[in-house]
Amino acid sequence: MNTKAYAKINLSLDILGRRADGYHEVRMVMQQLALCDEITLEMLPDPEIELSSSDPSVPSDGRNLMYRAAKLLMESTGLKNGVRMHLEKHIPSAAGLAGGSADAAAVLTGMNLAAGLGLSREKLMELGVRLGADIPYCILGGTALSEGIGEVLTPVSTGISLPVLLVKPAAGCSTPEVYGAYDRLEEEGMEMLHPDVDAVLSALEHNSKKELFRSVGNVLEDVVVPEIPLVSRIRKEMLENGASTACMSGSGSTVFGLFEEESLIEQAAEYFKNSKYRAELSAVISTKFRD
Repeated sequence: MNTKAYAKINLSLDILGRRADGYHEVRMVMQQLALCDEITLEMLPDPEIELSSSDPSVPSDGRNLMYRAAKLLMESTGLKNGVRMHLEKHIPSAAGLAGGSADAAAVLTGMNLAAGLGLSREKLMELGVRLGADIPYCILGGTALSEGIGEVLTPVSTGISLPVLLVKPAAGCSTPEVYGAYDRLEEEGMEMLHPDVDAVLSALEHNSKKELFRSVGNVLEDVVVPEIPLVSRIRKEMLENGASTACMSGSGSTVFGLFEEESLIEQAAEYFKNSKYRAELSAVISTKFRD
């Protein structure tokens, strides 16, 4: 069977504190995108896991979340069948777009259907959080408020749908390293710019694009910019080229711009593809909110 794994952006990302177990309490507004990886699943008679990818840099063993998701599902349900998986990679890696988490979520939901396991979405989300905090959201999809370590999800109903431009520097970000840097800055007493998550929720619920454009924000952006200054330049030039707002997604390094008109996003995409630092970019992708 064929299934899709959809990318996400964070319309708002705030950190409330660090827990005793090392995880961070977060409050985020997540938005799924039309951009997706494509995964082919084939159930096997023997309990083996095979994984291949169009991207040779993607590991095919237990380092890969897809592999671990398949193994977890087999072990937790007693499934005797194995699975052969092929990944067509379109979501950039180390980008803050939840590509790996989305792939793992697609494996859990796809194998559940292919093997006829009959697990509920809630059960799949319970399994998913054991592998990564973003996986439950990737199973839920749509627009959602994410709290706790990312596993406490509240769907958000909105009529807003916008074109999105993603521009990713070639330099990627390690999520653990970014959060570690955030902790060090907090301990040093640096004043962090916390976004107004409630304002983003209000904008979405009242279908106010103007309020949304004013309120988008990410507390981790100031952590990443000193390491990857290009993030700041992309954000500035995104706004200069027609974006109504621009922000880094997740722990970076992708910057997204929200546009009101398709014609503006096409012009901005051409600008970045031909910019003086195009050699420093690994991806320029036009997409949109996934309904």
